[in-house]
Amino acid sequence: MQSTVITTLPSSERRIARRPVRWHIAVFLAPAFLIYTAVMVLPLVETLRLAFFQTTDQQSRFVAFANFLTLLQDERWSYHFWNALGNNTYFFLIHMVVMVPLAILIAALLSLPITRAGSLFRTAIFMPTMLSFVIVAFVWRLILSPLWGIAPDILDYVGLKAYFAPYLGKEQYALTTLGLISVWKELGVPMVLMYAAMLSIPNEILEAAEVDGIVGVSQFFQIKLPLLWPSIGVVAILTFVSNFNSFDLIYTAQGVSAGPNYSTDILGTLLYRTFFGAQFQTGDPHMGATIATMMFLIILAVVCAYLFFVQRKLVRYQL
Repeated sequence: MQSTVITTLPSSERRIARRPVRWHIAVFLAPAFLIYTAVMVLPLVETLRLAFFQTTDQQSRFVAFANFLTLLQDERWSYHFWNALGNNTYFFLIHMVVMVPLAILIAALLSLPITRAGSLFRTAIFMPTMLSFVIVAFVWRLILSPLWGIAPDILDYVGLKAYFAPYLGKEQYALTTLGLISVWKELGVPMVLMYAAMLSIPNEILEAAEVDGIVGVSQFFQIKLPLLWPSIGVVAILTFVSNFNSFDLIYTAQGVSAGPNYSTDILGTLLYRTFFGAQFQTGDPHMGATIATMMFLIILAVVCAYLFFVQRKLVRYQL
């Protein structure tokens, strides 16, 4: 019979053989984690807490969903909330209808081999993205001013002065004008994403399409555009989140009241006006937190719906 000898290492050697704990990872991550927690997590938790409380006689009391019912049902609050939500949706649709097709068109033109000075055009289109919304709003207010702006003179020079109007001063034009200004500023990012997606399409696919006689515009719609759907989905969800968090452009151009007559009021300006107060309106942190919570829930619902329903269908278009 053969005997099997089992040798065991001493306890000291077993401890040495164990994988060392990498404490340096926690040390390097700790500053970012603490800053993110202090700047993002704690304010979010405090906002959610305020939305379920009310203060009467300097005493805070839990009211459950009473603030949400007031926001959605009370005439004084519901009008402004639904008006701001509708304006936010319209503001987002302007970007989707104008900015995304325009970004795809410019990216398609810049990706053509015959296009000259493509880098110069890409830089020129991307430059407004680097500007602050405060600067953009102030400059465009000067340009569109009926008194000292240059827009009336430019339209008069090309024979279109009859179409000029105080676009930021009329209810039917103000929000559309601000939406187009935002499109002008933000066009560079989706253009670059679409341009990069087009360049990433393998030449073998395009050569195979040319062999089958698919060239020119037909090649774009039958080959390139389906392969761009994942990038279009990313642009759409980023645009949605950005638009529903927007505040600075409306605030700088139209003020905290988002005039004229609340025609440019969005959820961001409504939140600011409710939380901090404005003119003859006193601030109410609890109702402001309720509006912020509704914004958070709307964005969360749309992002989750995109990830679980849309993103899965877009996977089959990926290379």
